[in-house]
Amino acid sequence: MLSSSLLVGCGQSASDSGSADIIDKPDYHPTDRQYTIETLEAFGRVSAPVVSPDKSKILYGVSYESVELNKSNLDLYVMNIDGTDNQRLTRTADSENGAVWIDGGKKIAFTSPVDGKPQLWIMNADGSGRRAVSNVEGGIGGFLFSPDESKVVMIGSVKYARTAQDIYPDLDKATGRVIDDLMYKHWDEWVTEIPHPLVGDFDGQQVSNVVDIMQDEPQYEAPMKPFGGIESFAWAPDGKSLIYVSRKKTGVDYSLSTNSDLYLYSLADGSTRNLTEGMMGYDTNPVFSPDGKYVAWLSMEHDGYESDKNRIFIMEMATGEKTDLTSDWDYTADAIAWRPDGQAIYFIAPKDGVTPIFSVALASKEVSVVADGTFDYAALAPVDNETLITMRHSMIQPNELISVKGSEVKQISDVNTELLAAIDMPKVEARMVPTTDGKQMLTWVLYPPQFDPSKKYPSILYCQGGPQSAVSQFFSYRWNLALMAAHGYIIIAPNRRGLPGFGTEWNAQISGDYPGQNMKDYLSAVDDMKKESYIDPAHIGCTGASYGGFSVYWLAGNHNGRFAAFIAHAGIFNTEAQYLETEEMWFANWDLGGPFWDKNNAVAQRTFASSPHKFVDRWDTPIMVTHGEYDFRILASQGMMAFNAAKLRGIPAEMVIFPDENHWILKPQNAVMWQRLFFRWMDRWLKDEK
Repeated sequence: MLSSSLLVGCGQSASDSGSADIIDKPDYHPTDRQYTIETLEAFGRVSAPVVSPDKSKILYGVSYESVELNKSNLDLYVMNIDGTDNQRLTRTADSENGAVWIDGGKKIAFTSPVDGKPQLWIMNADGSGRRAVSNVEGGIGGFLFSPDESKVVMIGSVKYARTAQDIYPDLDKATGRVIDDLMYKHWDEWVTEIPHPLVGDFDGQQVSNVVDIMQDEPQYEAPMKPFGGIESFAWAPDGKSLIYVSRKKTGVDYSLSTNSDLYLYSLADGSTRNLTEGMMGYDTNPVFSPDGKYVAWLSMEHDGYESDKNRIFIMEMATGEKTDLTSDWDYTADAIAWRPDGQAIYFIAPKDGVTPIFSVALASKEVSVVADGTFDYAALAPVDNETLITMRHSMIQPNELISVKGSEVKQISDVNTELLAAIDMPKVEARMVPTTDGKQMLTWVLYPPQFDPSKKYPSILYCQGGPQSAVSQFFSYRWNLALMAAHGYIIIAPNRRGLPGFGTEWNAQISGDYPGQNMKDYLSAVDDMKKESYIDPAHIGCTGASYGGFSVYWLAGNHNGRFAAFIAHAGIFNTEAQYLETEEMWFANWDLGGPFWDKNNAVAQRTFASSPHKFVDRWDTPIMVTHGEYDFRILASQGMMAFNAAKLRGIPAEMVIFPDENHWILKPQNAVMWQRLFFRWMDRWLKDEK
C-alpha cells in the first residue's frame, strides 16, 4: 500500500491554504462489499510514471477527489523501479502537475499555482527546497526542458480576438464581443487567448529571457486547442532545435481543416522549417530518437478527418526521407516512445476490444506484441531495451503502475488494491454477436456481482461516443460500466461500426452513415442478448453521451419497443442545427457528409433526412436528458429541444442542465449528482421503483 508518511514539509506553496484544504486518501470503508458511487469517488487516480535518469526510481502522481470541497488534488510519490520503498513527496492544497526529473535525478520540476496561476517549480528529489522558478504572466500550461536543461519551453498564451475596449476604449464596461470569422468558440470557451511556445534560459535557479518563438505569428496556436499539451514539443538531443506542432490556419480555414504540421525551430537564428509540408492530415506527437538521427510522430492521411488511422512515421533528419512504419498494419496508434537502442518504437493501440502495447522495428516494420491481456495500457516509460514502466486499467480496475520486462508483467503499485479487495466487482465477458451484414461484433457484457443465471435481470445498452472512440477495457469515472452492473444491471457494450481496433474499414464505416449500420449493430447486440433466459426483455434501458446521445435520440424513435427507458447526455438531437451550431466544421463535413443545403450531396441528404428529431412522432418511452451549458461542441439547446419534444409528446421526461459544466461533468459534486440521477431514473423504469 501507499505510504502515508511525508518525507518533508512542503509549506512553501504560495497557495497552500492549510490542512483543511488538503485532500488526502479518504477514510472510506465499503458497506456489505457494495461497489457504489461513493466507492468510485474514493479511488485514487494514478498519473503517468517518469523513470529517473539513473533508471532506479519511478516518479508518479496520485490524485483524490473531495466531494465536500468539490475539487481534486494531486500529490507526488516515488518508488524504486521494482515498486519497493514507496514514499510520498508532497502534501499541499495545490496539485503538482507534469512532474519530471531534472539535474540528473537530484531535483524534480513540476507546475503548481502562484497567485492562482500555474508556474514552473523545482524541488529536491526528497521534496525539500520547493520554490517557483518562473513568473510568466497568465501562467503556463506545461513545460519541457532541453536535454542539457539550459533551456525550457513553456506553454504560455497570447491575446486573441477583439474586445469592446479594443474598438471603443471609452466603453470600459462594455462586454460585447465583435466577431467576424469562425472559431470564436471552441469546446467550452469563448476564444480570447490561444497557446504559444515560450522558450527561456534556465540556470538551475530561475527561468529568464523568455521569448515567444511564434511572436511573429500571433494568430496561430501551438499546441493546438483544445487537447494539445507538452507532447506537441520535442527537443533535439543536441538542444539546438525544437519541434513544435501547429495548424497554421485561422477562422473558416481552421474550422475546415485538420492539417497540422511539425515545425523545426532553430535556436541559433530563429528560423522555422515545416518538416511535414504536403502531409495533409493531423501530424502530432513528435519524438526524437535517442541519437537524434530520426524523429518519429503520429500522422493521419486525410485533411478534415479527425479519426483517421494514426500512422507511425519516422523521418531521417539528415535527408528528410520519410517512412510509414505501420503501412502494413491496419490499426491506429495512440502513443509512441523510442526503445533506448533506437532500433524500435513502442506504441499503444486499440485492437480487438483491448489496448495492448506493441513495438515496431525500424528495419523490418514488423509489429510485435509487448504486453496484452484483458486490459488497456495507458503510458510508455522505457527503462532499457527489455523493460518499460506503464499504467494499466480495465473495466473493473482503475490505473495502477505496471512493470513489463520481457514476458514478465508485474503490477508494482497498490494505490487501490485494498479498496478493490473490499468490494465485489462485476464479471466482464467478451461475446461475439452476429450483425445484419454477416459480420461478427465483439460485445462486452458485464454481469452484476453474485450473478445468478436462474434469475431475470434488467439491462442497459451502452452507446459509445466519439463516434470513433474505442469500447475497450476503459475505466471511466463517469461512464463506469462496472458501477452500472454493480447496481443490479447487465450491461451490453457493443463495439459497433465506427470504433477503432477492428481495422480501418470497420472504423471508417460510420462516417456519412450515422443512422445506418452502427444502429443496426446496436439492435443486433440487444436482440442477441434477449435470447438469454436471464435477460428481462421488458426492462432494457439505453444510454450514451455525445454521439452516444445521438444514438439514444435516434433509437428512441426507431427501437420498436425494445427499450423501456433512455438517458442521453450531450447528444445531437437535430443534425441540421448541429451543423451550424458546432465549431469544428471538418468534423461535421466528414461525419455528417457536408452541409444540409447541398441538395446534390446524397450522403449529406441521407444524414439530415434521418436526424433523430425527424422521428419524434414515434417516441413512446421515458427519457432523461442531461447537458452542460459550457458545451460549445454540442450546444445545450440540443438537449433542451429533445426534452421539450418529449414533454409536448406527453412522454415522461426529465432534464438536468449543469450551468458550469462542458461536454463532460467534471466537478465532483456535479458528478455525484449525475450518477444519483442516472440510477434514480433507470431504477424507476427498469426496476419498477416508481
